[in-house]
Amino acid sequence: MDLTTDVRYLKGVGEKKAKLFYKLGLFTIGDLLTYFPRSYEDRSSIKKIHELEPDTSVCIEGCLVSAPRLTQVRQQLSIIRFQVSDGTDLLDVTCFNQPWLKNKLETGVKYVFFGKVTGNLIRREMVNPSIEPSDSPPRLTRRIKSIYRLRAGISQQMLSDTIEQCLRIVGDNIPDPLPESVKQKHQLAHARFAYENIHIPSSGYALETARRRLIFEELFILTLGLRLMRSAGTASGPDIKVPALDDFMRQLPFELTSAQERAIRDIFSDMSSGRSMNRLIQGDVGSGKTIVAAAAAWASVSNGYQCALMAPTEILATQHFEELEPLFGKFGFRTALLTGSMSAKQKREVKELIKSGFYHLIIGTHALITEDTEYSNLGLVITDEQHRFGVRQRAALTAKGEVPHTLVMSATPIPRTLALIMYGDLDVSVIDELPPGRKRVNTYAVDESKRDRIYNFIRRLVAEGRQVFIVCPLVEDPEGLDDGRKAVEAYTKQLSEEIFPDLRIGFVHGKLRQSDKDAVMKSFVEGKIDILVSTTVIEVGINVPNASLMIVENAERFGLSQLHQLRGRVGRGKHESYCILISDSKNEATLSRLSIMTNTNDGFVISEEDLKLRGPGDFFGDRQHGIPKLKIADLADNADTLREAAYAALELLNDDPELTSPENMKLRKAVFEMIDQFRS
Repeated sequence: MDLTTDVRYLKGVGEKKAKLFYKLGLFTIGDLLTYFPRSYEDRSSIKKIHELEPDTSVCIEGCLVSAPRLTQVRQQLSIIRFQVSDGTDLLDVTCFNQPWLKNKLETGVKYVFFGKVTGNLIRREMVNPSIEPSDSPPRLTRRIKSIYRLRAGISQQMLSDTIEQCLRIVGDNIPDPLPESVKQKHQLAHARFAYENIHIPSSGYALETARRRLIFEELFILTLGLRLMRSAGTASGPDIKVPALDDFMRQLPFELTSAQERAIRDIFSDMSSGRSMNRLIQGDVGSGKTIVAAAAAWASVSNGYQCALMAPTEILATQHFEELEPLFGKFGFRTALLTGSMSAKQKREVKELIKSGFYHLIIGTHALITEDTEYSNLGLVITDEQHRFGVRQRAALTAKGEVPHTLVMSATPIPRTLALIMYGDLDVSVIDELPPGRKRVNTYAVDESKRDRIYNFIRRLVAEGRQVFIVCPLVEDPEGLDDGRKAVEAYTKQLSEEIFPDLRIGFVHGKLRQSDKDAVMKSFVEGKIDILVSTTVIEVGINVPNASLMIVENAERFGLSQLHQLRGRVGRGKHESYCILISDSKNEATLSRLSIMTNTNDGFVISEEDLKLRGPGDFFGDRQHGIPKLKIADLADNADTLREAAYAALELLNDDPELTSPENMKLRKAVFEMIDQFRS
């Protein structure tokens, strides 16, 4: 038997039970060994009965002072009762539906019991404890017990026993992909020790040592795989002769920040290297990523190549077009807009001109990657708001050119540790400086008692000529549709009829037709609507400099990064701006979360806090980035180990770029197995 042996051949499993294991995704011995416990129960220390406190789970050791009494209540219910003493006090024990214990337990013999203590300090009791003789090897007690995720039909003991059997079978043949040099440098345990002590910890220290080794291994292999994928993707790219940046800057109505200039230099260096660029531009809300992308597009079109910029929404694509078309026109370059809502005739005409090379910069939505969209000479692909795109969509656009340069803009600040994994196949530039004049948004967390004051504040701002966003959370309706439509429409009706009958109020939500949504947003941008009520469809990128107040209803239902994105819709003009987070929640964790928003405007600080509070799931969404599911590592909890593993991976690849040295062959195999998971 080896790691590939089917679980049905294990003792005590067989064909019938194997089907239960298959439902857990456990098909082989190897699967069982990497099915790590979700938690642990410390049963290693023995307590004295007189010390026991109610509602604690403990081990005690003692003798039965009374013979077990069996009561058959009815056919399906039997009860056994007895008392145990350890010389300090008595403990009552009750066991349900275990009639065999009557003949198995003897008075005067020492046993170890583990269970939850109930009762009070005068009369203590355990119900259905784990029991084993003191002179037997520790299986149920006197050890740290692993707790696994289960399915119906498989018990903790069955799974533990099966995994222990696997450890005995495999023994020293557990593969160890880590080179000795890496283990020594980072003081990591050997594989056999790690697997034995992750499942059957001999002590708390051994468990921590095992966990650290296996977490490091998983993150080390993951970062190695991402690095190798990145180097494999660096084929020859379009040859860009970088023009003088001063020529571009002279056409801008503002000065670039030093962070923007640094990001542009990174991009120009990539584009002129002869290799295909794969770069992520990360920046906070309002840090000026669009103009950095525009500089990259300008360098591309100045060299005779086309540039495609794909945005996640038509509103944002139109906004980019309106901003960049006049700028590129100053250099004699033609810009096209291509979106799904255009008529078939319009799309056909634009696509023909794209194919002929007439247009230099093409801005659009998913219409840019349809099969019938052909380019004349695509040299640069820019995807905006990467969170809204999957890897396949990005790849589909890249496939439109030979090997075009790729630039990704992410407006949601990502914790640096998480960026290592989410964008490990990309080089990263961070714009960590806001343009001068970008105002801090005054943020307040309030409850329902302040609603009248909020409405008065809205009226005052509108009277001054400002505009207001009000965001409602998505609400689950009876059909289970989480679209927020009913909440938005009902609230808009209430505002229009009861509170602000004299103001112009509009609404947008996810179920509106795109053309209707665009019409409302256009009216808001043009100042024809005073108050816009919406779901989070407005969180991405929309630019309304005259909007100076963002109100978020039921703010406790949003994540921190999402709240920060919503707040970023205001504070874009010359006016003092405000964000009011309304929540009646008394939950301490919620109040703490909202206080983070009131204390900082730094998106990177907020994203780190969000990662700690909510975990990486919200950043990954539906795993659209193709990251394999981690088996033991947690990106929020293991940030330090991730950094250590990432640096170790870089160091190793400097010495052995292809992992072809004899010492690294097992590691190479593990890395390429992980890469296959990315691609499947």
